[in-house]
Amino acid sequence: MFTRREYREPRRYRSGPSEPYWKQRGWQVSAAFLGVVVLLSGIVALTAGRGTADDGASSPPSKGPLSGSPAMRDGRPDGCRTDDRHGDVMPASPPDDVDWRALGGTRVPVSASAGPTLTQGPVWWCFAHTPIGAVLAAHIIPSHMSGPDWRTIAQEQVVAGPGRDLFVFKRSTVRDDAPGSTRDTGSRPDAGSGGSSAASYAGFSVPAYSGAAATVELLLKTGQGYATTAVALRWSGGDWKVQPSDNGALHTPVKAVQGTDGHLLWGV
Repeated sequence: MFTRREYREPRRYRSGPSEPYWKQRGWQVSAAFLGVVVLLSGIVALTAGRGTADDGASSPPSKGPLSGSPAMRDGRPDGCRTDDRHGDVMPASPPDDVDWRALGGTRVPVSASAGPTLTQGPVWWCFAHTPIGAVLAAHIIPSHMSGPDWRTIAQEQVVAGPGRDLFVFKRSTVRDDAPGSTRDTGSRPDAGSGGSSAASYAGFSVPAYSGAAATVELLLKTGQGYATTAVALRWSGGDWKVQPSDNGALHTPVKAVQGTDGHLLWGV
């Protein structure tokens, strides 16, 4: 014989007030690409349970103020010259002429043939209209976001729209460091108990590409191992620009991976 049971609504427990989004680990790790040091701080936090991500590394001083977007000629910024002969062909290896330059607390790859080949103020312009040009833009543009010129970079090299507006709003809540300043780096990968967690760009892949858009996956390396994140780009105004997501992120969430399979390695 069945007895009737009284239905009771499940208890709901009210937690304390949630932290502002800029203090939450998810925002610090994934909502803004504030230089590779910040990304890798997030990896350490995820894999070792340490602290929150750093709020950015200072960039070297810019060469001067940006007086406006460069003049256009034949659909590209005036003076822009790159080797676009390979068209949509996926790279089998990094360019032979790759060099490395300091930017935003890390080192980024540059190429005399694939870009960037123009500099105006803090902006590094002119990437090849090829998959490898998109790869270089995916490394360089986000890495600028850790320095004091991030607003200029966002205006000129991030695709306009609600995603960019939200990125700018969120990024403005993070403190900028003056070039050459020093501060506590207790939450950075190379800080803490003993060992060093040197961070670097290790390689890349191009999961999707067309002449109008590209997706580049960046392979990152720290003392903790390897991790990946992806950057979406669009060909706009005669050059590659980062395409932010609707939530204002310039990259996908960072995730740890076991090795380098599926990526071309920079060999540095």
